Amino acid sequence: MKVIIFGASGMVGQGVLRECLLAGDIEQVLTVGRSPGTGRDSRLHDLTLPDMMNYAGLDAQLQGFDACFFCLGVSSSGLTEAAYSQLSYELTMAAAQALARLNPQMTFIYVSGAGTDSTEQGPVMWARVKGRTENALLRLPFKAIYLFRPGVIQPLHGARSKTASYRLFYMLARPVLPLFRALLPNLVLTTESIGRAMLVAARKGAPKAVLEAADINALARTG
Repeated sequence: MKVIIFGASGMVGQGVLRECLLAGDIEQVLTVGRSPGTGRDSRLHDLTLPDMMNYAGLDAQLQGFDACFFCLGVSSSGLTEAAYSQLSYELTMAAAQALARLNPQMTFIYVSGAGTDSTEQGPVMWARVKGRTENALLRLPFKAIYLFRPGVIQPLHGARSKTASYRLFYMLARPVLPLFRALLPNLVLTTESIGRAMLVAARKGAPKAVLEAADINALARTG
């Protein structure tokens, strides 16, 4: 398979990238982001885009891919709904619409979040925006679309969040996260299990479009 990863420098993206490079059936990985990647694997290629809203002139670089793992995301803290929508909804849709046009047989996997509001009418701003994004993605003409809704994630193998507040949380929670994962295996994911589940979904599909934490864990175990 040839796959694209958006947000490979983020915590979830780092985990997904690691699993892709460990997989024997991954022929090529293209990472897309605002800053250059640092990987040295011969299968790994980088596309640096200062403007993540504009994909004009990039057809040749973005064609011929089997799956996209969209792990790009920002915290809604301190943002208005309009600003968060631009960084979450509009940015995601700009990429997804370009890929749907160029790769109609692609499987597109979007990292959303636990508590996302599919009605788009609830009181929580980020959940409404994520819900609007999910709903818009489901209308695009991909071969398959899967919406991953992780909650608590344990970073493994050196994966690290780019958000300072999240880094602080993971630093403080590090001693207890393994215990929580052992006690609540269907609620706590790891960056490894998310990556493995994405690869399974890309290879052979998933039982439903919206996957909560328990579904993601179950899918990862089949890989």
